[in-house]
Amino acid sequence: MTRYLVFAFTSVLFLFSIGEIFSQTKGINREAYRIHIKETSEQISVDGVLDEDVWQVAEKAGHLQRVLPTDTGYAIAQTEVKLTYTPTTLYLGITCFDPLPGKRPVESLRRDFNFGKNDNFIVFIDTFNDQTNGFAFGISPAGAQWDGVQADGGTVNLNWDIKWRSAVKNYDDRWVAEFAIPFRSLRYHGGTPEWGINFSRQDLKTNEKSSWAPMPRQFATATLAYTGTLVWDKPLPKSGPRFSLIPYVSAKSTQDKLNGKDFNFEPSAGIDAKAIISTSLNLDLTVNPDYSQVEVDAQQTNLDRFELFFPEKRQFYLENSDLFASLGTETVRPFFSRRIGLDNPVRAGARLSGKLGNKWRLGVMDIQTGNKDTVQASNYMVAALQRQVFSRSSISAFLVNKQVTGGRKGENGQERFNRIGGLEYNLSSPDNKWTGKAFYHHDIHQGTTFNDAAVAANIKYSAQYLSASLDQAAVGKDFNAETGFVRRKGYYEMAPKIGYKFFPHSSTIANHGPGIESDLFFNPSGSFSLTDRDTRISYSIEWLNRNVFSIEFQNSYVRLAEPFDPTNTGGTKFNANDDFTWNGIGATFISDVRRLLNFEITGKYGGYYTGTRLYLDGKLYYRVQPYGSLSVVATYNNILLPEPYNSAKLLLIGPRFDFTFTDRLFFTSFIQYNNQIDNLNLNLRFQWRFAPVSDLFIVYTENSYPGNYSVKNRGIVVKLSYWFN
Repeated sequence: MTRYLVFAFTSVLFLFSIGEIFSQTKGINREAYRIHIKETSEQISVDGVLDEDVWQVAEKAGHLQRVLPTDTGYAIAQTEVKLTYTPTTLYLGITCFDPLPGKRPVESLRRDFNFGKNDNFIVFIDTFNDQTNGFAFGISPAGAQWDGVQADGGTVNLNWDIKWRSAVKNYDDRWVAEFAIPFRSLRYHGGTPEWGINFSRQDLKTNEKSSWAPMPRQFATATLAYTGTLVWDKPLPKSGPRFSLIPYVSAKSTQDKLNGKDFNFEPSAGIDAKAIISTSLNLDLTVNPDYSQVEVDAQQTNLDRFELFFPEKRQFYLENSDLFASLGTETVRPFFSRRIGLDNPVRAGARLSGKLGNKWRLGVMDIQTGNKDTVQASNYMVAALQRQVFSRSSISAFLVNKQVTGGRKGENGQERFNRIGGLEYNLSSPDNKWTGKAFYHHDIHQGTTFNDAAVAANIKYSAQYLSASLDQAAVGKDFNAETGFVRRKGYYEMAPKIGYKFFPHSSTIANHGPGIESDLFFNPSGSFSLTDRDTRISYSIEWLNRNVFSIEFQNSYVRLAEPFDPTNTGGTKFNANDDFTWNGIGATFISDVRRLLNFEITGKYGGYYTGTRLYLDGKLYYRVQPYGSLSVVATYNNILLPEPYNSAKLLLIGPRFDFTFTDRLFFTSFIQYNNQIDNLNLNLRFQWRFAPVSDLFIVYTENSYPGNYSVKNRGIVVKLSYWFN
């Protein structure tokens, strides 16, 4: 591992040098785009009608500029935004002009709607002025809310929900919205005279996305590096401690017929609590949490030699989760919250997170699980401290600890533990064109060596025409992150990627261009030999009507480290050290998402180990505007291998019906048929949001054999929760 430490050190120096070059640059639009906000004593009715006196005198932000399909000129569908506030609440009045006749496209009334399939307005707020962390609040013309917490320069996590009010009124030539966002729902520094802010509008009929502070088209409008400035008439005061409770009661009945068990009834109760210690720091507590209402995972056909990734959806783990979840990379995560409570119940937990001053962020989380069957109770702790450096970059230190508390002892008589510690440097230039990361993680135990470490460095450049990146990582064969997600060990990886886009003066084509990428893995011991290579050459075309077509050629090489059945169906395995090379071709077409019926289809054909593989993936969507949508997602693999190895025809299909009776009443039906695991999964989920962030859930789940529909297991749960401020 010594050579990788040298590589990591030089990479960090390179990233630091780029950060230093840009360190004195201020926010791109902060001085040029400014809007002033004044306090009002007038009572504002949130009804979508801007008839209060304050709206007549409030300063107006308008003249939104196009971001897509081109980032030049003003938008055809213009938007006007006004702001005011009271001591408790931030108000926005929004007028979205609609120059074209016809229905305004909306997929459904569900909260956190699909951005690309709905007309919408969104405000992005950089309350800490760090151009990295913030909040997003949006709405569709049908009145569906969209909210999330922003991190890593602007990435929005939509699993975050808080209390805020909104209303919409529709007219022939415009739609008007009002927002009321309580300051208690935001985190910010008291005494700050300015916030970063930007307004984004998507109008599908004119095929435009626009923003108030201009945004280069290669970036999402959520990118906080390009916000303008919200200027307060007086600095917001610091607020004192506040407290809220979310208790729940639930009743669950389950039957495990596969193991001969009859129905089992389980009543349960628990509570979540949130203490706002300051305007920038909060404490979250949970006792006996229940996650039965969380939507089921979308299954994946498993043709991989390594573990598949499924995202976290549980609410408790999400606020300020970037402090923990963004550690490492997608395939080398020292902390992965889904490891907690996966096989045994969570008894209690606490999380302290937020800002400490202008430059520091802190996150500490501790979770205690209980015993279940043969799984021992454990305590999980993760702590991260982050310091902002230069303009938008940061340095982080962290520790992850898993401690078995159920009585199992190690050889030294102490409780068994697994600990990972590390340092990270995250680069983000002021204009967001340069981003990168370098880190060193170590598995802490007696007799540690460099084989217990993981190191990585990556750099990415994103410009309007050219994009390029280089990722490098090395993971020691003994690196063991039990509370993390590490797909493989004992390798060195290098992954270069480059792409170019042409933007022609055309009445039909928005852009087109080539791309090439390669992912190479080497065995770091011995001769440093190649173990995996995946190289792709592609060309894509995007039309102004939002159709997209791409074609790619692929060359793959694999040398197996251990025996493997490439169909994962229990057949004869290839031997360790067997190596294979094959080629393939594929194409993808994505239709115009503005249409009521739209689809995405991918087809690939080529070699696969010693045989061939036909891969088809299709997604079909139909919206019953604005009350819901029907979708079908299907994946088909036809793998042909010579005897004695298994050939297989693997089908995974998942029709989904999402119906929104109102913006408070939802029903989802999700079916997944997977012949690789011989299973038919049914999930029915009813939700009534009778008050802000207060819900009644009724969820039924069943797994059965597809052939005779014989039930393996099933369960029904009723859960009621209420948010007390």
